[in-house]
Amino acid sequence: MPLDALSLCAVKDELNKHIIGSKIDKVQQPERDVIIFSLRGHGIKDLKLLFSVGSGDSRVHLTSHKFDNPATPPMFCMLLRKHLTGAKITQCFQLPAERVLIFKLETLNAMGVKSEKSLIAELIGNRSNLILCDNEGLIIDCLRRIGGDLSEKRSVLPGLIYRNPPQQEDKYDPLIISEQELFTLFASAPDITLEKWLNSTFSAFSPLICREIVWRAYGETDYRVKSVKDAGSALIHEFISLIDQIKSGQYEPWVIYSDANVPKDFSFTNIRQYEGLYISAKKAGFSEMLDNYFTNSAQIKRLTQRSSSTLKLMTTARDRIVRKLSNQKTELAETSNRDYFKECGDIITANFHLMKKGQHSLTAEDFYSESNELREIKLDPLKSPQQNAAKYYKAFSKAKNAQNFLEEQIKNGEADLSYTESVIEQLHRIENENDLNEIRNELIQTGYIKIQNKNKQKEKQNEASPRYFRSSSGVQISVGRNNIQNDRLTLKSALKSDIWLHAQKIHGAHVIISCSPSPPDEQTLNEAAIIAAYYSAARSDTRVPIDYTLVKNVKKPPGSKPGMVIYNDFKTIYAKPDEELLKKLKI
Repeated sequence: MPLDALSLCAVKDELNKHIIGSKIDKVQQPERDVIIFSLRGHGIKDLKLLFSVGSGDSRVHLTSHKFDNPATPPMFCMLLRKHLTGAKITQCFQLPAERVLIFKLETLNAMGVKSEKSLIAELIGNRSNLILCDNEGLIIDCLRRIGGDLSEKRSVLPGLIYRNPPQQEDKYDPLIISEQELFTLFASAPDITLEKWLNSTFSAFSPLICREIVWRAYGETDYRVKSVKDAGSALIHEFISLIDQIKSGQYEPWVIYSDANVPKDFSFTNIRQYEGLYISAKKAGFSEMLDNYFTNSAQIKRLTQRSSSTLKLMTTARDRIVRKLSNQKTELAETSNRDYFKECGDIITANFHLMKKGQHSLTAEDFYSESNELREIKLDPLKSPQQNAAKYYKAFSKAKNAQNFLEEQIKNGEADLSYTESVIEQLHRIENENDLNEIRNELIQTGYIKIQNKNKQKEKQNEASPRYFRSSSGVQISVGRNNIQNDRLTLKSALKSDIWLHAQKIHGAHVIISCSPSPPDEQTLNEAAIIAAYYSAARSDTRVPIDYTLVKNVKKPPGSKPGMVIYNDFKTIYAKPDEELLKKLKI
């Protein structure tokens, strides 16, 4: 659901309580349509103001999420850093009944003299934009430049005077209309549903709010104008009640969830029209609501989209390995009768004196059977007895060599299968772009991803650090994010007397308790086991076996795939994955 003008009004009031007087410390542009200001001052600590001007998720709110910066900042980000780093936010206001927020900023010009700039967030669907203006209203720059060819009504380009977005001339502002005007408008309403009439007559209302007003008035959402018997009194009463609620600042952040606990919609008032079909939950604040509704889902959606090709690549590789292993194991089973060929060769050799060329078979005493039964052996009539014996000896030798070769191939194939499955498991639990980039770099090193242009200069990637936690006893616990990081964490970073943990016989992250030289306390060990269980393929289980041992007991076999280790002298503890505990312990 887009952020409507009335919900934006609530967001604006909430922001004014937190950010006025603060200064912009840092500017980030982690995505094409997202700008983030880190704020400081007046007791403010670690507040981040997010602007998103994507067509489907345009919004402004405070965020608690962490974003990865690109290696090279975009030009608009560099421009905002130049003009707004250190700027003080003095005012935040909204254009009447419009999805436009204007932030007034006090900053210093090139001569060190105080000046005022405006940052305008236009959150208008696919026309959303972020525009920086000077104190005279001239556009310094904007995230999306709109020329005359793209917009018949308004151009948004550096050097032009900023003009407000054109208003919807055929719609009324619900915040200033009088009760009498409402009755007059309703008297001439066409015979359509009341929801459509409200939506087409008034600005600022979303379809959800239009349906809610109708439901509160008549107990239905598809009520038509011709069905109204009270000249619209009930509808206008609910209309005015809602507007009075907005004018008095009595906003409440509500989220509507489906049965699967998936956010479906949100509003500034409790939505009752679904009558139990969906669940409504009140949140602590509008920023928290929007952060969870948009940012969480956007990050998951974006990572899912960007990892889908890599996941498909590894799934295809895994399926190919599974088919190959199945064929190899079938071939290996067929080599189990290799001794039969040698026995036939021996029996033919022992009976040369009874044979002659042209025989189709030989029936002779089987001295390999306990009861000396007769064995019938098929012969090639075009070959001599000696050539027939050689044929069976050759078949024996071929089967024996095939067995050795297939056993080696199956061993390597099972290692490859284990590796691909570990990568697939890691792709399902990536948390950010760096996680995905590191996995892709690992797959380039291992040959699963081919580089099209080897001469192309690699873009510098920010190397992700392990996940860090601190136990209730104050001991640091480190968790690898991918196979290469698992190797680095266990074999290079950890001390030999630290404790290493891993889910037993399933794919998962390497976990290190940095307790050297003393052994960890029981609580720290239990918490580390819970973390190891959570970052494993058994995350959804309730009782996961976790092996633990000293780091010195963990070895990497020569030539093995990244992340593959062997270990000895270990103990096992059982743990239940607990996401809430991880949130408490995460550093």
